Amino acid sequence: MFYTYILVNEKGSKTYVGHTNDLERRLKEHNDGKSIFSRRYKPWRVLYKEAHKTEIEAIKREKYLKSAAGRRWIKKNIFK
Repeated sequence: MFYTYILVNEKGSKTYVGHTNDLERRLKEHNDGKSIFSRRYKPWRVLYKEAHKTEIEAIKREKYLKSAAGRRWIKKNIFK
């Protein structure tokens, strides 16, 4: 199983969109400062996640969520 996820930092001022096959491990990596972008805004928590059968599906969804249309979708559906 692969996941597309949205993280939000403690202040709620930054979000991070990514994909992984191990969400717990990846969240730990973000909070341990192993990602260049996310280390500046930690701690992170999972705001939203979607499960996908293949990595290709997860990557496609990640790319969509990072697009202008995807950011609008996040604003409308996640940050209601």
